[in-house]
Amino acid sequence: MENGIIRVGLIGAGANTRLRHIPGFREQEGVEIVAVANRSRASGEAIASEYEIPTVYDNWLELMESDEIDAVCVGTWPYMHRTLVLSALENDKHVLTEARMAMDAQEAHEMLDASRQFPHLVTQIVPAPQTLQVDQTVQDIIASGGLGQLLALRLRVCDYHGRADRSDTFMNKEGHLHWRQNRLLSGYNIMGMGIWYEALMRYVGPATRVMAMTHVFTNQRMDDNGILQGVSIPDHVNVLAEFASGVQADLSWSTITGLQTGSELWIFGSEGTIKLEGPPFDKVLIGKPGDTELIEHPIADDKRGKWQVEGDFIDAIRGTKPVTHTPFDVGVQYMEFTEAVTRSAQSGQTVYLPL
Repeated sequence: MENGIIRVGLIGAGANTRLRHIPGFREQEGVEIVAVANRSRASGEAIASEYEIPTVYDNWLELMESDEIDAVCVGTWPYMHRTLVLSALENDKHVLTEARMAMDAQEAHEMLDASRQFPHLVTQIVPAPQTLQVDQTVQDIIASGGLGQLLALRLRVCDYHGRADRSDTFMNKEGHLHWRQNRLLSGYNIMGMGIWYEALMRYVGPATRVMAMTHVFTNQRMDDNGILQGVSIPDHVNVLAEFASGVQADLSWSTITGLQTGSELWIFGSEGTIKLEGPPFDKVLIGKPGDTELIEHPIADDKRGKWQVEGDFIDAIRGTKPVTHTPFDVGVQYMEFTEAVTRSAQSGQTVYLPL
């Protein structure tokens, strides 16, 4: 850092980087976005021109090796996360990496192990954002015994897979191959499964065993070059899981559930039930024994969370706040869960966690 200024470089300036990270960093005092490296020089120059970023690098390695950069924001697809995080640490740079921490659990463990070799550097994953507004309230209700003994939870997620029209949730057989459907780019990640599991862990902790059944209903898709490619990442997932807290869970993610819109999470306890639904997940509905319907539980203004990833990253670099959303050890847990789902579906066997 020079004169207290934290200089940030962007590697992979995709949709989320443009929508969230660039504005988020620009809101921080004493932070400058000084460089970008994208998949091509031309796309990097386009980003630099649009957002007035002074330096464009031909490739990510040049950016990593620059002495003019203090921290790196990785916005690439999962297949590059491990490589880029390890390179950032080796070049003495703090690193914020996009969610879907890695391709698989082994890569995630390597990233965690590497981060522990550089304790003076901040390593952070972009957190599961969907329940941020209600997390503290749900956690408070559970911690105060408001649900009694936690018993079970049920999650139903309608995943839009990048579709612009969110009213159409029927199976999309004609859509081109999305990077999330490409095993070479996504690894064991399936839809938004990892970030949803991260959110569940905030309420009930980690799972101890997983039984899964998955299906690929559209097993061929055209890539951007007009070549038909085989698809092995499921578009429908059912998971039965048991958590260390004793909670039993029935979880599903799907891109083929026509007319199901949005997602919902039920948490069942001996003395109460909570329901979250969205997007947006901005209300907590709760019911007690004797109630005939769920009622809205008030959320105090100071308990309502929000997107503040970039600010949290900068605060951690300045040493004023630890990383809570999301440290690498939590990322390892959700990568182990996502891998366990695939292992169970392939083998027909229960898979125990941690791996």
